[in-house]
Amino acid sequence: MRKLFILLLLFALFKHGTFQKNGKKKITAEKNSTKKVIPVPRVFKGFFPTESEFQGTQAPNLTLSPTLQSISDKAVGYLKGPLSTKVIPLIYMMLVIFGMPGNITILCLLITKIRKVSSAILYCSLAVSDLFLLVSLIFKAHYHLHGNHWVLGEAACRVVTACFYGNLYCSALTLTCIAVKRYMAVVHPFMYKRLPKVRCTAWVVLAIWGVFGASTVPELLVRQSFWVPQLNRTTCHDVMPLDSNSHAFLLFSNLILAVLCLLVPMVVTVVCFIQILRALNQSHHDWAMYIRSCSLVFTIFMVSFLPAGVLHFLHYVQLFVNGTESLYVYFNMAVCLCCLHACLDPFFFVLMSKSASSKLYLLTFKGKKLSISI
Repeated sequence: MRKLFILLLLFALFKHGTFQKNGKKKITAEKNSTKKVIPVPRVFKGFFPTESEFQGTQAPNLTLSPTLQSISDKAVGYLKGPLSTKVIPLIYMMLVIFGMPGNITILCLLITKIRKVSSAILYCSLAVSDLFLLVSLIFKAHYHLHGNHWVLGEAACRVVTACFYGNLYCSALTLTCIAVKRYMAVVHPFMYKRLPKVRCTAWVVLAIWGVFGASTVPELLVRQSFWVPQLNRTTCHDVMPLDSNSHAFLLFSNLILAVLCLLVPMVVTVVCFIQILRALNQSHHDWAMYIRSCSLVFTIFMVSFLPAGVLHFLHYVQLFVNGTESLYVYFNMAVCLCCLHACLDPFFFVLMSKSASSKLYLLTFKGKKLSISI
């Protein structure tokens, strides 16, 4: 009887230890699964608060904007500092003041005095894209001047963010198409002469605006505004949670857009510029005005899109690899600089229009001259 009792006791202790061990493994697995985070593009990291942190930190508009906790000191310093609340909005307002009249004037000239339909389509697309970008800058300047506090609601935050980045991509692609068009006219004149220019240009512009529409979808689908108690304000796109699965789609889509709509167009424009200069240097005609217009396209990309494109890509890679956010401040400064092209594009059109009446004369292999308007 005593032996039976001892055996039952040992069996009970063994089962108790097995259950306890399995329970610990389950808890550990659950903790590990909750620690998995998904990095988010263009943002400082934020986390949803626990129940104890949540009490006493509710904002008056909490029903409209979910609460985020635990953003870094660097994020707090940037979002409260003079760079984001004074310098960047001041630059945005200056761009709006000088860029809006210039682009509206270009649109009026293109509508009333169309000389080449294919070129007019590209320049109209560029001017419209710049105007949409400048309109979005008005709302972004309002947000920054109010201490990075968004008061216009979640829907407006998504639309402004989508319009802002979508038109950056659209402008970069349009400038690249203008560079490719000039490259074809100078380096491959015989092929360019045979092309149906109006039809090709119309399809290209439709494709560009299709890319614009596709690029806005991720920004429109994902929540952008959150209440941050450390700042006592609602941010728009600047702070997002890393533990939200819905933001993974935003990360990968913007990584692809950064490569295809900023880095690749920049490389294509640089290659076209080099090939154009090489071809013109072999000509005996004076192409000073044309070289200036091509140089302006090259300068716009190097000054505006190069820093933004490189930092755009590196910021995403850094978030994806180790989830850090150290490049976000520099990325915002580069994007601010990138918006400068909206003021430079009207000058680009003036130079192009002055060289539009020029003709490129080439000797064919039969000794005849081929003239191409560029």
